[in-house]
Amino acid sequence: MTEIQAQSLPEILQGKDVIAQGKTGSGKTAAFALGLLQALDVKRYYVQSIVLCPTRELADQVAKEIRKLARTIHNIKVLTLCGGMPFGPQIGSLEHGAHIIVGTPGRIEEHVRKGTLQLDRVSTLVLDEADRMLEMGFQESLDNIIADIPKQRQTLLFSATFPDKIEAISQRIMKKPVRIEVESKHDDSSIKQQFFKVANNSERLLAVRLLLLKHKPDSAVVFCATKRECQEVCNELHADGFSVVALHGDLDQKDRDQTLVRFSNKSASILVATDVAARGLDIDNLDAVINYQMARDPEVHVHRIGRTGRAGSNGLAFTIFVEKEFYNIGILEEYLNIKVSTDALPDMSTLDEPVYYADMVTLQLDSGKKQKIRPGDILGALTGKDGISGSEVGKINMYDNWAYVAVHRDAAKPALKKISEGKIKGRSVRVRRLRG
Repeated sequence: MTEIQAQSLPEILQGKDVIAQGKTGSGKTAAFALGLLQALDVKRYYVQSIVLCPTRELADQVAKEIRKLARTIHNIKVLTLCGGMPFGPQIGSLEHGAHIIVGTPGRIEEHVRKGTLQLDRVSTLVLDEADRMLEMGFQESLDNIIADIPKQRQTLLFSATFPDKIEAISQRIMKKPVRIEVESKHDDSSIKQQFFKVANNSERLLAVRLLLLKHKPDSAVVFCATKRECQEVCNELHADGFSVVALHGDLDQKDRDQTLVRFSNKSASILVATDVAARGLDIDNLDAVINYQMARDPEVHVHRIGRTGRAGSNGLAFTIFVEKEFYNIGILEEYLNIKVSTDALPDMSTLDEPVYYADMVTLQLDSGKKQKIRPGDILGALTGKDGISGSEVGKINMYDNWAYVAVHRDAAKPALKKISEGKIKGRSVRVRRLRG
């Protein structure tokens, strides 16, 4: 068990209210998920637990983790309710009943207000990344949802930071909570931090190019302050030939899904993102984080760089700043108890290095779970007679009406041919290659 699991799980299993503070990637999802599942009565087909998350991505990841841990429990239903998705199908799913609801406050509040979601028998409430929810302005929605949940319940509050607002909400909604705090600063030995001073904003992009070409990370996240900058940086890097995708609030749900699929299955090497992506994304083995600008809050800086160097693996964290950001450097030094020294950027000759490509590409199939297609069916179709090697097939992601499969770049053409000319479960399936 991780430290936060070892400290919080015994208290959760005893039915106590728990406030747990720990860094991103500390394993807190498993801690509260095991508590929910232990208390669940699968024979009672109504909503028994509700998990509130700040973003769609985190809600999807949490639901996936709960389903994974619940795979030996027969007939359990975990339902995800998030904004940005059609309302009608969610009403249909609720009519069929669910044991555990995972979702964002805005959409869950809407279902409660319209009477399509009943919370009168909820026995466990979880606020995951509570600080982020408050930062995003969900205070009123949280209050309205909690008002509909019985006061006799277990409340679990997980937060990476513990501002005054969290203290206030915990006093209002919790009963004698057990407070658990796990060290939130990351182990310096696993993350190598470097700071680079540039003359002006226009040099930031040059610095990013130099760092990417010098270190050639298989997976890197570039953090930008705004949605517009995020898309602009992505467009510039894409024009240079990098395998890059952008994640920000202006994307619709399908584009967000495709972005995360391509980055997690290694068919895009670089994800340019706003801070909404700093938490909750299920991304393993991240080689590098580049701060295009400094985070104003040192805690946000810690969460950004915490995407790399996880579970003892080594990671690189690069921060680019200009003269007027020296004030932020001072705050960071005090917070992390370090002395920041600036490094020289790689030599300009590094720009002559060839642009490196992601090893994989993503194919999208127009059939998914509702067509009864499983990952094994796709793998079999690709590797059957005269097909590609199993070692050339990567991650397979299944959705209701489509599926994504990563294949090695060199195997993309034969893989496309094999699917388009063959059949899966006796039917023809349309397939296309996703491009940036």
